[in-house]
Amino acid sequence: MRASGDLTGSGAPHAGRMKRARLPEKPTQRGAKSAVSAKSKKTQTRKQAKARAKEPAIGSLPVLYMLSPQKFMSPFDCNMAIDSGYKVVLPYDGVAVGDVGALVQDAIFSRPPKACTGVFIGGKDITLALDMMAAARAAMVPPFQVSVFADPGGSFTTAAAMVTLVERALERNFGRALKGLRISVFGAMGVVGFASAVIAALEGAKVRVVAHDTIEPLMALAAFAKTRFGATLEPVAGQAEALKARILDVSDVAVTAGPAGVNILPRRLIARAPGLLVAADVNAVAPYGIEGMELFMDGAPLPGCSTLGVGALAIGDVKYKTQAGLFRRMLTAAQPLDLDFRDAFTLAREIVSEGQRRSVKGKARAAA
Repeated sequence: MRASGDLTGSGAPHAGRMKRARLPEKPTQRGAKSAVSAKSKKTQTRKQAKARAKEPAIGSLPVLYMLSPQKFMSPFDCNMAIDSGYKVVLPYDGVAVGDVGALVQDAIFSRPPKACTGVFIGGKDITLALDMMAAARAAMVPPFQVSVFADPGGSFTTAAAMVTLVERALERNFGRALKGLRISVFGAMGVVGFASAVIAALEGAKVRVVAHDTIEPLMALAAFAKTRFGATLEPVAGQAEALKARILDVSDVAVTAGPAGVNILPRRLIARAPGLLVAADVNAVAPYGIEGMELFMDGAPLPGCSTLGVGALAIGDVKYKTQAGLFRRMLTAAQPLDLDFRDAFTLAREIVSEGQRRSVKGKARAAA
């Protein structure tokens, strides 16, 4: 029958001759792994590129070589350097003047010119520190030159701070400057006392350095100050209380920089010296160098007299800022620097002057 033939005959396509639609092939396991591996490699490459971009350029990392002739480098100075911006601090102890040249050349030739490298000279001997500083500079060969900062025992920055605060007390209260003033330094055989005496003398003060034992060592020290810095110091005997009283009678300023915990000027001596305008002491360990001194005094009268006191922690605040400031100058200087007590005094003055300006502005705002 036609109807039957229409259903089963040649007019209907045979199931066996039907072509199936081609479906997309599934990726093989090996192909999937390759795609993941390629993606992983790209990600890793990007991470490595970012890591390399973050790496500091050669020579840009701030490195400070700290040289000390003593058996250790002061932790105080190490901490100051780190907190001021040096990322790597390398202390060397037991360094003699003859060792400085080789150490400095190893430091400068292993980094590119203009690298952020510095040299710090510590210890407890001013003469030796300055000789080491000179040896460091002599070892440098252009363009391999770096900054050098000497501050043996913190003496340069401490002395600078003390003389600056004495100067401010004189200017604020008496309208006087250091020039022509009579200043007596007790403890001048120490690094802080000697540096204070030289700074004051270079500012035009008439400076006496007081002997607590024999006077001959101070005579040699005065000769060194004259030869090395052109500073005039007058050694005087002060072994007994009567001698100290005579010295104070002819002094406008007294500075004590003796050993910690040693009283040098009793209250009764200060009270019997009405012409003494200012007294300063760097001793922060009781009993203090000046009896009646308070650590934070900054131009306040000492008990029972009109003499103005400058205490150890007031000095220490300016000293801290001065040392930190000199480290930062080394880090940012376009040209190599040689920094000693003269640079410390200049910066200490700037710090104190800036503090005064801010104080005046603050009072003006409060009054308004």
